Amino acid sequence: MENTTVVVTTYISYVVISVVLTVWVAQTLHKNGRVFLVDVFNGNEALADSVNHLLVVGFYLINFGYVSLALKMSQYPENAAQGIESLSWKIGLVLLVLGGMHFFNLLIFNRIHRRPKLGRNYPPMPRESVVG
Repeated sequence: MENTTVVVTTYISYVVISVVLTVWVAQTLHKNGRVFLVDVFNGNEALADSVNHLLVVGFYLINFGYVSLALKMSQYPENAAQGIESLSWKIGLVLLVLGGMHFFNLLIFNRIHRRPKLGRNYPPMPRESVVG
């Protein structure tokens, strides 16, 4: 009976900690990524907010999917110490996935940001500088 309690406690702890971490990271990225996205999309706040929201939804789907798939343990813990070790391994993997996704998003948006921006509003050139 103790083995079952340890296994169930480890599963519940894993899901709760993973969900809390995923929500916290998603909210942080959503809040702090808005300014960057507005700049990437040349001040188009509606587009930036829309993309930001879609990124958060995708972030949740991928992370919660991973958490669900990684729930099963290859070996069930027999005592509390093994339960904590299993939990720490699983949470570590979730943190690595969250960090990897964060840096992947930064890489993609950095590339978008660095490409030439079309449609920028430059001040008009003086008439004297126009070649006739």
